[in-house]
Amino acid sequence: MNKELILQQTAAYVEAILSDDSSGHDWWHIQRVWKNAVHIGQQEGADLFIVELAALLHDIDDYKLGKGNATDEPLAAKKWLVQSGVEPTIIFQVLDIIKGLSFKGAKVDTTLTTKEGMVVQDADRLDAIGAIGIGRAFAYGGHKGRAIYDPAIRPQQHDSFEAYKKNTGPTINHFYEKLLLLKDLMNTKTARRIAQDRHEFMEQFLDRFLMEWEGEDSLG
Repeated sequence: MNKELILQQTAAYVEAILSDDSSGHDWWHIQRVWKNAVHIGQQEGADLFIVELAALLHDIDDYKLGKGNATDEPLAAKKWLVQSGVEPTIIFQVLDIIKGLSFKGAKVDTTLTTKEGMVVQDADRLDAIGAIGIGRAFAYGGHKGRAIYDPAIRPQQHDSFEAYKKNTGPTINHFYEKLLLLKDLMNTKTARRIAQDRHEFMEQFLDRFLMEWEGEDSLG
């Protein structure tokens, strides 16, 4: 099994699938998660082949892109891994990570149990916060036809995946329902260190957004 060749071919395969995405789940998102996953995995002593495969393939079956349900078997990823000649034990681990990766609501436990799973989950969540995360949140909100903000619609702390999936609230609410929670959900020391700065940047952005919403910056 030529691991380097498999990773190169997997990257090309995923890029071809996601290159036209405009929801914030495009190839560049995958590339950033891949890069961060490698960095975190090196620091945390994870199996990088498993980490890289899971990072590369984690969105090609994503329910948010109309590709099944988050609880379904990631069939496209499985088919690719099998035809690429990846060993069955590795396929099992990669698919297990993909199935458990996503945030499913503020009160829903999505803790992963393997070091490799924790690394990829952290890398994916890091790309949901900070400056990149802000941009992706509004890209996804626009993609789904959501309002930017509506003070009359309050954020919710979803206690089930079904409730979280059905939520259609404004994009600003998403910060309080998910993005601001991610810092404290990081699994690894490496990711927690990176997340702190990105979290603070989001808080600064929200303060500025709400100030401008009220027109306070034009007073005086």
